[in-house]
Amino acid sequence: MRKTKFIQINDIDDFKVKLLSWAQQFEVFAWMDSNDYQQKYTSYDAILAIGVHNSLLCNCKNSFEKLSNFRNNISDFIFGYFAYDLKNDIEDLTSKNFDGLDFPDMYFFQPKKIFLLKGNTLEIRYLSELENEIESDLKNVEIQKDKYLNYKKYFGKKKNQIKQRISKEKYVEKLESILNHINRGDIYELNFCQEFFIENEVIDPLLVYQKLNEISKPPFATFFKINDKFLLSASPERFAKKQGNRIISQPIKGTARRLVDRVQDKELAKKLFHDPKERAENIMIVDLVRNDLSKTAIQGSVKVEELCKVYSFKQVHQLISTVVSEVDISNDSVEIIKSLFPMGSMTGAPKISAMKIIEEQEESKRGLYSGAVGYFTPEDDFDFNVVIRSILFNQANKYISFTVGGAITSKSIIANEYEECMIKAKAMKNALGF
Repeated sequence: MRKTKFIQINDIDDFKVKLLSWAQQFEVFAWMDSNDYQQKYTSYDAILAIGVHNSLLCNCKNSFEKLSNFRNNISDFIFGYFAYDLKNDIEDLTSKNFDGLDFPDMYFFQPKKIFLLKGNTLEIRYLSELENEIESDLKNVEIQKDKYLNYKKYFGKKKNQIKQRISKEKYVEKLESILNHINRGDIYELNFCQEFFIENEVIDPLLVYQKLNEISKPPFATFFKINDKFLLSASPERFAKKQGNRIISQPIKGTARRLVDRVQDKELAKKLFHDPKERAENIMIVDLVRNDLSKTAIQGSVKVEELCKVYSFKQVHQLISTVVSEVDISNDSVEIIKSLFPMGSMTGAPKISAMKIIEEQEESKRGLYSGAVGYFTPEDDFDFNVVIRSILFNQANKYISFTVGGAITSKSIIANEYEECMIKAKAMKNALGF
């Protein structure tokens, strides 16, 4: 059982900074921040879940079945993630590429303490036995200081250089091979990704997250810590949300950079909306998402609410579509996610063929990148983002990684695809002080 307390916060921005700073002392926590980005389906402006009461870690088969049992036995909030390579637990696939991060394939935990922010209202939900810690915790939050003030000094030190797992020359060769697959009809779209990494380096995760979040201000920002492993994410994309008997998926495909000049920037957004190649990318994935949703949907309930709508973020313009369905309330939430995973925006189509070619062409195991992070509620709802525009850090291995990619179709121009990757990589490079 949980004890709930509501309080009003005067300065939300200041409180969020202090709350996240206070959370750093815990070995496991999940922080999610919408950055006040107004979206129709946003339930909370920010969430912090800290401390482990129960947990589930999987690196094996039957992960989804174990999660379903775990969730049903607890009937509480649980927070966690699905790594991309759980595809091997769904289909007859493998992952044999290099992995410098060594994150578990699945991790979920029932937190001891939860903070839910909506507007100026803070909802606090503590396990009943910890109720007497609420007031002292709030006092400790208030005395926190903003570490971001020391960011410039922190990154003034000389650091090891960022390396690319795939050279530009190799990238060109790989895209030529992928285009051959498309021209032969093996696939009609594929999301190809490449890793950037730093070896033998340690970072301050909070400072890097603060900088990354300042650069991007995304609607699905996440700071997830599991002991010595960190996810620092500036994701703009929702994977899937369950709200009652309604499922919402919002795939992103189609990107254009932002410009300083407002008139030119507006023109570029308009050009993105009408670009046949970018729209084709998005529509192909919308078709795939519709098909995935239909596996669990009530017949005739799958609908496209928005098609190729332009959403503008600090770094890029994106084409986002919103696809919804209705499910029977008796459907298992974990099974619904399993039927959608991995998200089509990060695989391509047809999905299984695309995933096989991804494994052949990419040179790093994706791991948590292009997986999903989020939570289940006691009411059996859920909300998960797509892990993109993210920095992953294994403190024990002193290994830092971020991966970027894009959708390849028959209309792709290799030079343009490479440039899109570099645009997407810019925020993570800047956050790491490069």
